[in-house]
Amino acid sequence: MSEKNWDRVPIDAQSIDAPLSRAAVFLVVTVASEQTALAKVCSVLDGLDDLIKTVGFRDLPARLSCIVGIGRAFWDRLHFDQRPQELRPFARIEGAAHVAPSTPGDLLFHIRSERPDLCFEFERILLDNLSDGVTVVDEVSGFRYFDARDLLGFVDGTANPTGLALPASALVGDEDPNFAGGSYVVVQKYLHDLSAWGRIPTPLQEEIIGRTKIDNIEIDDDDAPRKSHKSLTTIVDAEGNEYDILRDNMPFGRPGQREFGTYFIGYCRYLWVIEKMLQRMYVGDPPGHYDRLLDVSTPHTGTTFFAPARPTLQTLVQAARQAPATPGR
Repeated sequence: MSEKNWDRVPIDAQSIDAPLSRAAVFLVVTVASEQTALAKVCSVLDGLDDLIKTVGFRDLPARLSCIVGIGRAFWDRLHFDQRPQELRPFARIEGAAHVAPSTPGDLLFHIRSERPDLCFEFERILLDNLSDGVTVVDEVSGFRYFDARDLLGFVDGTANPTGLALPASALVGDEDPNFAGGSYVVVQKYLHDLSAWGRIPTPLQEEIIGRTKIDNIEIDDDDAPRKSHKSLTTIVDAEGNEYDILRDNMPFGRPGQREFGTYFIGYCRYLWVIEKMLQRMYVGDPPGHYDRLLDVSTPHTGTTFFAPARPTLQTLVQAARQAPATPGR
């Protein structure tokens, strides 16, 4: 991965490897069925990099960035003759005790910055430009909590790849050359029952998570009767190769509404890796031994997108803008 000085120039659109931030907005929208809505959305996407510069130049060290993810249904409306090999809708998962729902989403905007006001300003202008071409189905403002902890009190994202391992884990390669440099993205909004979690003794919390709470030391639970969250979300193939994903989870909450949550967002080179993680969490390994974290953390959304590399996004948008209007719309 090449050296990048994020403090001297704005961050290009679709930079999956942009630095993790202290603030973020996760915005999921659907696009209206009319051809005029499609044209409006494509026009906004075409100018996204300029919008990042317009807002981000006010404070370059705040490192404003935005990644766009495209859902399967909307991808098929872009008049492009190819799609990423693994792009498919999020599949609902029904375990013995818990369910991961599948929810709508044509576009994901993952807005990041060191300053929440820059995230706010970018989203405000973005939605003004999209206007009635889209409907907001989910909007979450996240923040870094203390030393990168979630609201359950544990450090989140410890296993993220770094250095050269980051693009190898998060970016599509020569296995799908037409979409190399892009990334599959899965999002889920979890709400936590903090009162129930607080009643669980810390040693049992640590068994459930798979790490110590204070110093974030990994717990070896290979011989434990039930796997931890850490072990269930570790994917190893038959040859012993481990597959990582890039997580940029963020806590969010509204104490006045008793709403406390984690917004899960995972970028991956292979969509099947996250799908297998979720299957192991909800179904269990062995089946029935599901992730006990789900007893206090409930998912309310579940959507899959593909975030194309910037040149691919530009090609997609141009193809859609040049395509003839669909009869009857």
